[in-house]
Amino acid sequence: MPITIVPYYEENIPAVVGFNQRLRAGGLPEDYVFSGSHIPPWLPPGGNAPVYNEFYLALEDGVVRGAYALKRQDFSFYGNIRPVAYYHHPFSEGLVDRRYAQVGPQMMMQAMRAHPLLYLLGMGGYDRPLPRMMMALKWPHSLIPFFFRVNHPGRFLRKIQALRQSGARRAAAGLAAFSGIGWAGIHAIQAISGMRGLRARADAAVVEEFDDWADEIWERRRSTFAMIAVRDARTLRTLYPASNPNFIRLKVTRAGREVGWVVAAIARKPDHPQYHDLRVGHILDGLASAEDATLVIAAAARALSERDVDVIVSNQSHFAWVQALRDCGFLKGPSNFIFAASRQLAAMLQPFEQAVSFSHWNRGDGDNLLQFI
Repeated sequence: MPITIVPYYEENIPAVVGFNQRLRAGGLPEDYVFSGSHIPPWLPPGGNAPVYNEFYLALEDGVVRGAYALKRQDFSFYGNIRPVAYYHHPFSEGLVDRRYAQVGPQMMMQAMRAHPLLYLLGMGGYDRPLPRMMMALKWPHSLIPFFFRVNHPGRFLRKIQALRQSGARRAAAGLAAFSGIGWAGIHAIQAISGMRGLRARADAAVVEEFDDWADEIWERRRSTFAMIAVRDARTLRTLYPASNPNFIRLKVTRAGREVGWVVAAIARKPDHPQYHDLRVGHILDGLASAEDATLVIAAAARALSERDVDVIVSNQSHFAWVQALRDCGFLKGPSNFIFAASRQLAAMLQPFEQAVSFSHWNRGDGDNLLQFI
């Protein structure tokens, strides 16, 4: 029977349960499952929501062979507002049964036909199935730079998994942590590189939710980016609701005037593949002028350090925000956070690499927020 792609309805739930069971029986990790509810638990549609998710299924005679999500949101292209879709969480039975190898490409092509301005973000590195499919389709793509700042070097060196992939690296990391060489080296590098940024001072206050002041910042900044998701107060209240205590929302002011904002969060997972049980501070999102980006990053770094995180991490695309991270003593690390654009979207971002560096992409634009929901 031919594959048809349709919206996910309540009546499809038993078929999705069966689909998930076949994926697990095929040996995929437990988190390789699609939602057991037809209503997206994160950013559900309805109520005139400014940003929302939709679920779709690939059906073969009523049997689910694939599923994916689309996040719908308006974006600004130097002030011109256009609707854009984010393709995420695609699962295909082709991962465990070669008879359905074409389901994944079929789902992606359907999403592209329905939403020509389509993007992918994150994805965990070029060795994963979705990035490989994206490259086969010849989508333009770019790695979004990754930066980190270590607050507890000894604990970081003992725990960080990237340094524990070989016996020699484990021994070197353990010796450096024990002797203090690692602490001294990291501390010195961060202190020198971060002198300028962390000296920059502004007032930062924790706020329960975003209000009219966030709209004013958005209106001042919306036309300065090659591409940026709409970040008005209504959208921010949807993404970072006051009901969620995991988000640290900071309003940054200088001389009594709001210059920017930043959203941070803290995660600690004992079995995390990279961070083990480190207490990790995430700079998820933010907005300010290029001149004030350092003030905002510094405010987030101080807020997270006061909450005793072991390491602070952030992905930022815009050149000014990358420089702000450097100015605050963040070190550049290997990135697996990929931005890829459909050909029609990429045509609006030319020359592509330069346009990405003038665009505003960070973890708040993808599905990384799910870990804090």
